[in-house]
Amino acid sequence: MKTLKSYVEGQWVAGQGEGRPLHNPTTEEVIAEASTEGIDLGAAVNFARKRGGTALREMTFAERGQMIGAVSKAIHSIRDELLDLARINGGNTRGDAKFDIDGCTGTLMYYAKLGESLGDRRFLTEPDSQQLTRSPRLVGQHIWVPREGVAAHINAFNFPAWGFGEKAAVAWLAGMPVITKPATSTAMVTERLMQVVVESGALPDGAVSLITGSVGDLLDHLGGQDTLAFTGSSDTAAAIRAGRGPVAESVQVNVEADSLNGAVLGADVDPDDEAYDLFLREVVKDMTQKAGQKCTAIRRILVPETLMDRVCDDLSDQVKGMPTGDPSLREVKVGPLATASQLRDIRAGVERLMGCTETILGDGGRGNLVGIENDKGYFMSPVLLRASNPRVEAVHADEVFGPVATVLPYNGEANEAIEAIRLGGGGLVSSIYTDDADFARAMVMGIAPYHGRLTIGSSRVAEHSPGPGTVLPMMVHGGPGRAGGGEELGGERGLHFYMQRTAVQGFRPWLEKMLG
Repeated sequence: MKTLKSYVEGQWVAGQGEGRPLHNPTTEEVIAEASTEGIDLGAAVNFARKRGGTALREMTFAERGQMIGAVSKAIHSIRDELLDLARINGGNTRGDAKFDIDGCTGTLMYYAKLGESLGDRRFLTEPDSQQLTRSPRLVGQHIWVPREGVAAHINAFNFPAWGFGEKAAVAWLAGMPVITKPATSTAMVTERLMQVVVESGALPDGAVSLITGSVGDLLDHLGGQDTLAFTGSSDTAAAIRAGRGPVAESVQVNVEADSLNGAVLGADVDPDDEAYDLFLREVVKDMTQKAGQKCTAIRRILVPETLMDRVCDDLSDQVKGMPTGDPSLREVKVGPLATASQLRDIRAGVERLMGCTETILGDGGRGNLVGIENDKGYFMSPVLLRASNPRVEAVHADEVFGPVATVLPYNGEANEAIEAIRLGGGGLVSSIYTDDADFARAMVMGIAPYHGRLTIGSSRVAEHSPGPGTVLPMMVHGGPGRAGGGEELGGERGLHFYMQRTAVQGFRPWLEKMLG
């Protein structure tokens, strides 16, 4: 059995004592263990700050971009190996694993190119200096400079590669060293990609550290120059925000938490329209990709009352065409859930939803599995439910983090769909499917305050849409309320979380020369 190691202070070390087991979700076999017991995480933080931070701040954006590009290429060089590990440790089908691994390298490469475009600078300036008095000699200018701390990243189990890459790329380009803590249950992918990154020599000493196993006392060592980005449950996020660092030291915290993402089908859409086909395709994809274990997955499907029966039948037929089973088989589209606890939680959530909805497809059980001839594995076939009205409370209150979605009727008017979507309390992304510009405008204005991102699927973009579940590095990822209130990515905007905005006031010629 493999023992995962952490990478701290420039060396690989294994924790002491009995480690936490990692399982193959298809067979339930224990395949590795991980522990951080005995590792001095305080020393790891200090090493990253002093060695990694100093080196990164001396580099220009262009140089940091070249570094990030080299990291992306190193990870891509072992792509097939990582795809296999994602299947063994995460239960991913090959397609699901590609979504994670290629999302990681693609995001890194985007920020590599952004670094090139920012050029030979080490800090950012906001446009237009401000004259502060009657005299044009005294002006003020806002600048963004790297924080002199460490960027601590705590990632979720569902994206062990992409979760690392999307956070690290932005922090590195901003000039901050990274300590990444993947979820232990799927950390084999992160450990292996980190090995090849370290071996590549692309990063200066201290620019990256890896913690496999428990987070230990890492957060106790963070101070006012450090940042903390967390992806996971809202309960854990609340505990983090109440910790000593955020409260006493003003550690800057970014959270991506729960999200009951919605899809709204406009009343103008006919089943023969391209927009209708796009709607079906993207709902089914988001229900089943990564076995529904995506923070951007569609959980609530708003459909005009007149189309309820047709939509339920069509969605059911398409979901039936997504077989569940052994993720190593080409014909399988839905693999097992990542962990036994995930399976228990999702089945409990399905049971709660079934108490107030009608079942269209699935019952929370394993179903007819492809390539599985025993009772092993954390399997649950997709579940599609139907509500009697758009305000069923449990549907808007309980994120069931698996291949589960509920179809809700609305009267075809934007106002009722808006009211229903808002009941989710804030989300990462919702999608609107319509060819009616007025309906799209009403929906956007009605639900934009409750979301970090909206996608409009029309016949005009049907062949180009990557789907709402695809997080793009040039667009903001995050959302208000239930979703955690944070923002990541967004191109250059993402760098601001890792930098300090400072107003500099002084003699105009000096500032112009000093700040460029």
